[in-house]
Amino acid sequence: MTENVWNYQPTSGHLAGTDLTGYKVEAADGSIGKVDKHSDEVGDAYLVVDTGVWIFGKEVLLPASTVVRVDPEDKRVFVDRTKEQIKAAPEFHRDKHLGDTEYREVLGAYYGIGGPFGGPPV
Repeated sequence: MTENVWNYQPTSGHLAGTDLTGYKVEAADGSIGKVDKHSDEVGDAYLVVDTGVWIFGKEVLLPASTVVRVDPEDKRVFVDRTKEQIKAAPEFHRDKHLGDTEYREVLGAYYGIGGPFGGPPV
């Protein structure tokens, strides 16, 4: 896990500038939806995932450090959290939270080293 949760892991295979929109997102225990929006900005990289029917009508914000592998051929992004861990994350509302520094700090603490699910992958 990287020190900064808002950066992609160097081993993820993600290439800056690659459009991940529409890629399927796979948690450690199954599919959670598709990438609706993403950022490659250093220190502020993330995925907004439309969870579709999994969490009906919801989106989740995943820090880039949760991405362990990007498969451009199959258009899939793999993250190192379970569906339950992602579902239990602080609730995300795009209009309210996307640019909210305080929310980012809370979410970063949740997913980061020392947080409830930080550290090595499950």
